[in-house]
Amino acid sequence: MELFKFLFGFFLVCNVSGQNYWPQPLPKQQLSPPFKQPQQTKLPDVPSDKCDVEETEKIQCGTPDITPEQCEDINCCSDGYQCYYGKAVTVQCTRDGQFVVVVARDATVPPIDVNSISLLDANDVLCGPVDGTSAFAIFQFPVTSCGTTLKDDEGYVAYENHMVSSYEVGLGPRGSITRDSHFELLFQCRYSGAAVEALIMEVNPVPPPVSVAAAGPLRVELRLGNGQCHSKGCVAEDVAYSSFFTQSEYPVTKFLQEPVYVEVRLLGRSDPNIVLNLDHCWATATPDPESLPQWDLLIDGCPYHDDRYLSTMVPVDGSSGLQYPSHYKRFISRMFAFVAPDTYAPEKETIFIHCATAVCYPNGTNSCQQHCHRQRRAAVKVPSSQKSLVSSGEVILTEHNTLR
Repeated sequence: MELFKFLFGFFLVCNVSGQNYWPQPLPKQQLSPPFKQPQQTKLPDVPSDKCDVEETEKIQCGTPDITPEQCEDINCCSDGYQCYYGKAVTVQCTRDGQFVVVVARDATVPPIDVNSISLLDANDVLCGPVDGTSAFAIFQFPVTSCGTTLKDDEGYVAYENHMVSSYEVGLGPRGSITRDSHFELLFQCRYSGAAVEALIMEVNPVPPPVSVAAAGPLRVELRLGNGQCHSKGCVAEDVAYSSFFTQSEYPVTKFLQEPVYVEVRLLGRSDPNIVLNLDHCWATATPDPESLPQWDLLIDGCPYHDDRYLSTMVPVDGSSGLQYPSHYKRFISRMFAFVAPDTYAPEKETIFIHCATAVCYPNGTNSCQQHCHRQRRAAVKVPSSQKSLVSSGEVILTEHNTLR
């Protein structure tokens, strides 16, 4: 597909997501002497997967005889056989006064519906896409049409236009939602007697919609990790949460001070914005969470400071490989035994771990992050319907027979 025959000057590519965009540096391409290129500001590189386009979705960029070097100079991709548009928003200007704007479906996260993209002045038939697929929308129109504005800018004649995408809204009896990406694109072609510049002036992705929470019972699970190190140099904490004890493997046996790897996870929720928090975790000698004696492990989501062997919080982030890291909390406690209140002699050889949990919904004033470095942190008030209590199976104290 040949869109134009004469490209020269400067070009810029911009990837757009729901939160960020990554422009590519404008290439410095020498025109015909004696013209000198204006200095360009260096911008961050686009993501490395920009050129990972399926073979059946590739659209030709430039002329058929373009070289890989020339292809790169106009911010397109080359596989050694053809020059094609990448997964980005590409703005180009032609010598004969044409805008060429190519928007990829995967330029946003989540992918955008390319059929929803239009110029602000979309009434003229010339202002719609000239071609496209399910993966790309292609616009080509004169710089003097489709609502383009004209202004002088330091020796250049600047033609500026604005592109937007629409998005679908679902209307319900008790609220409305959208699942679509949305962005706005402000771009320019700047002409002088010496050069042509294509500039993306501003990209304004609309902030993602606020999460809508429906009150209801929480499904939360507490489980104990049993991943083992089997190689030299292995770090126990790194593999402990790779597998977990099943119900049939309880009771679990531990010796004094042996690490107990605890994970609490939220089940049945697919909203990536919500955060599972631990309010209070403690241990008892029986399955009843209200029975005595008790020993605190976490208070307000932080290690109980009066415990000599402080519990250790284990961060769960994007590197964990979990689909929704914010739906998980992990910590490490050390095995202990309850003692008699009068003689202080060990008498309770079993423990059960309990955690009171809550789901938090981030907003402009509350990030839902639990910070434990403060001497006193304010607990977030959460409706009772968004709280849940979860317990472990039985953990039995056993003798450690290894001799030192």
